[in-house]
Order: sequence, then structure tokens, then C-alpha cells
Amino acid sequence: MNNIKNMVKKSGTSFFWSMRFLPRARRNAMFTIYALFRHLDDIVDGNDSVEEKLEIINDWREEMDNIFDKKQPSTDIGRRIYKNCMRFGLPKEEFIRMIDSIAMDLPFPIQAPSMEDFKRYCRGVAGVPGNLSLRIFGCKDEKQIENLSTSLGTALQITNILRDVKEDAMAQRLYIPEECLRKAGIISRDPMTVVVDKNLAIAREDLAQLADEYYQEAFRQIKKLDKKIARPVKAIAYVYKRYFDIMQNRGWEIISPKPKVSKFLKLCLTLKAYMEK
Repeated sequence: MNNIKNMVKKSGTSFFWSMRFLPRARRNAMFTIYALFRHLDDIVDGNDSVEEKLEIINDWREEMDNIFDKKQPSTDIGRRIYKNCMRFGLPKEEFIRMIDSIAMDLPFPIQAPSMEDFKRYCRGVAGVPGNLSLRIFGCKDEKQIENLSTSLGTALQITNILRDVKEDAMAQRLYIPEECLRKAGIISRDPMTVVVDKNLAIAREDLAQLADEYYQEAFRQIKKLDKKIARPVKAIAYVYKRYFDIMQNRGWEIISPKPKVSKFLKLCLTLKAYMEK
């Protein structure tokens, strides 16, 4: 488990600081979920052929059968999921949704998805970790889990997309929805052309307005949570909202350098979340 913990810490992710104060069992479960997500993401970003990537993704669908149905995982991460996560009643369909959403970047990178596909992608790659996290934290209300994981997950993923727009373009990815590009008068759908378009700021601002709506809804939902459950959720929400606020305050025409939140500030925001009454 130390290897997974070190991997999360080394990544510099906001996730590490948000989960650091959880009880050990819940923390280990969260780090395991993060390890799976990073592994799947690394497959898509890796240098293997598309055929090999699709095969590995399919292998992970089969591994979910091994974990949930056969009770005999065949991979190290699968065994850690079985050991650290199953006690929290995590549903198999959420893991499958995560895999399917990450695989939307295969065989071709996502470029200007429809708003419907965009929201499906966000729900899978960011909403699933939120859904699983809430269960690990102890939330039992299915409606509450779905509403909060969707709103906060989408807000967080849009923040990532706005922050990484240049980096994504260099990888031939364009996650900004078709509707936002069309509304901004951007004709091209080539990522590198879009990223230098004078109207990109309009499209980013339009997407940011959607993120702001999701953040507002997420914070409304967080207020309904039990305080112990709400603390780690608020911690990660505060950190991502800080990234979002930095970008909004400096203007959506600026795409680089990417906004930074220091480790010290992440720790302060985490402590704020845990100390608030």
C-alpha cells in the first residue's frame, strides 16, 4: 500500500492532501481507487498501439468480472480493490462506467464532443471517483450520491479541461464541446488551430459558466451531507475551485502558464475544510 501512497503523493495531486486525514481503511480505499484511475489514464496516454490499448482496456472489463463476480482478481490493483474497497459496497457498474468513459479517447482522441457526450465523459472520468468516494466516506443516500458526484465531478473535470487546454491540444485532444465552439464562432475543429483562435476565450468562458453552475450546485449538495462525510469532499472541492478562480480572475484568454496552487495552500484549504463547523 505504501507504493500506492507514494505514487499519489509524488504526483502532486490535490487528491493526496484531501484524503490525508481520513481513517486508515478509508484512506487506503481512496488511494486504491486513485491508483486504478491513474493506471487507466496512463494506458490511454501511453505509447502502445491503439490495438494494444483497446486490448488492455478490455482486459480491465474482464478484471471487473473477476473482482465482483468470480471474487478472484488477477492483477495487483485488482487484488487491492478487492481487499481495500469491497467492504464499502462499491457497485461494479460504476467501475465499468469509468473504464468506458476513459476509453472514449480510443481509438481516436476526443475532439469537440457534443454536449451530451461531454457530460457523459465527465460523469465517467470524474463523477465515478466522486460516486465511489462518497460511498467510502459513508454516504448511504443513493440520490445524494448521484446528484453530488455528477455536479462536483463535472465541475472538477471542466476545471481540468480549462486548465489543460494547450496540453490537450498538443496531444490532439479537444474536450471543449461543439456547442461552445460554435457559439464562439470557431470554425475549425483541429485542436492546435482552435487553441490559437482569437475566439477561444469566448468558448472557454462559456464552458466556465457551466462549471460555475455545477460548483454552485455541488456546494449546495455538500451542505446536506453529514459533517464527517462533507469534510474530505469540501477539501478537494476547495482546491479545485481555487484553480478555477485563478483562471477566472486572470481572464479566459490566458491559457499558459497553467495555474498553480502550492502544497502549502492545498494543506491550508484541506485544514479549512476539516475545521469548519
